[in-house]
Amino acid sequence: MKIKSRIVLCCVGLLFAGMVSAQTPESEWKAGVNQVKELIKSNPDQAWDMTEELTKGKNKKNVDLILALTKVYLDAQKMEQVEELIGKAKKADKQNPKVSLMEGDIALAKKDVGTACQMYEQAIYFDANCYEAYLKYARAYKSASPTMAIEKLMQLKQLAPDMKEADKALAEVYYASNRFDEAVKAYASFIHTDLATESDILSYAFALFMNKDFEASLEIAHKGLEKNPDHTGFNRLAMYNYIDMKRYDEAVSVADKFFNQLKDVNYSGLDYRYYGALLSAKDDFAGAITQYEKAYEMDTASVDLLKQISDAYAGNNDYEKAIEAYNRYCDALPAEEKSMANTFELGRLYYDEGTSTDSVKVTLEMRQNALIQADTIFAQIAEVAPDNYIGNFWRARTNSARDPETTQGLAKPYYEKVVEMLLAKNDPRYNSQLLECYRYLGYYYMLQTDYPTSKEYWNKILAINPEDAMAKTALKGIEELGQ
Repeated sequence: MKIKSRIVLCCVGLLFAGMVSAQTPESEWKAGVNQVKELIKSNPDQAWDMTEELTKGKNKKNVDLILALTKVYLDAQKMEQVEELIGKAKKADKQNPKVSLMEGDIALAKKDVGTACQMYEQAIYFDANCYEAYLKYARAYKSASPTMAIEKLMQLKQLAPDMKEADKALAEVYYASNRFDEAVKAYASFIHTDLATESDILSYAFALFMNKDFEASLEIAHKGLEKNPDHTGFNRLAMYNYIDMKRYDEAVSVADKFFNQLKDVNYSGLDYRYYGALLSAKDDFAGAITQYEKAYEMDTASVDLLKQISDAYAGNNDYEKAIEAYNRYCDALPAEEKSMANTFELGRLYYDEGTSTDSVKVTLEMRQNALIQADTIFAQIAEVAPDNYIGNFWRARTNSARDPETTQGLAKPYYEKVVEMLLAKNDPRYNSQLLECYRYLGYYYMLQTDYPTSKEYWNKILAINPEDAMAKTALKGIEELGQ
């Protein structure tokens, strides 16, 4: 031993002289533990000399003292000394549940969750009322095995039905495993007690939000903001809730603070997604696109964001970029999620471009080309799904837009096909589609001066809806012509 260490050991021996003849009083050994804690970083050799001196004599049986020292060394991550001390504790009383608890904590520090929980189980075996073991077991298994964690906490609740610490632990497990409905109930049982931390309150508010109880979540978030107006989590939740409740003006105010006034915020993809939805709802489509792009950069697995980007471009009447973004979306979809519905939506985008009234952003040539593209896509749908009327129905609409004066009758064969298909279904749910078909065909034959055929279609409309104003007007006009 170094000379300095010998001197220290001698001083320590004098300091604790007489203590070894009887177990040291708790107040005195706690003072010694505190001295070790203070020295452990600055002078670890001296700290260990004091530790050895403290655990001599009859203090060899002082489990509480030995475990207190073990905790000091565990916190300092000095595992060699931890192992030596826990060995002394086991030698003193290997069936003491506190020793098993510490063994569990040591295993947990080594990230050995299985062994940790075995030790907590052992503590319960030695003392069924060792509540701390139930709680530590549950928290250790919170992520690895939520079912086992909940089972252990339910055992604790049977022993101590009013124990709020058990409710808190249950809330944590439910929250971590996304069982938000149960988490809400568990949080509610202790959230208004001194046991609830700010983190608990935030988790409770978020669980309410995930449970779609936006009013209650917003109320909790506001209470959090009363105490801490610049709290990132509570501002975030307030913004989320306002947006989901469609209270957009209030959401704008919170979003401005959240994105422009708070400091050191670690923004998430969900933050940008929500902000994009807010800006889109306020018709700031350019701003929405910027936010959606940020969200997608952070989470390229969320391919639905590309659909949101496409929708925002379409909202801004920028159909070329909307179509480009939608194609990116379709390309990014996993093979099992690609469907004819995606193709149909692409056709709708071309149709919307072709029928756009924004002559500044969409020229006549662009509209004409878009309608040709739309017709091509809807023709593919009609071919792939011949028993579904939707392809022909949208071909009819598209060709009607290509022939706005109905002089060429481009939509006629498709509306006729739809009528044939829908009459075969004999289902009143399709009456609105039939009415559209009959109106087109009635008008087409009127322009062709084929009044008998035109009257047939107008009368078909009245058979479905006797109050249809267009059909009544058309029939009256034909009668005035003496037809």
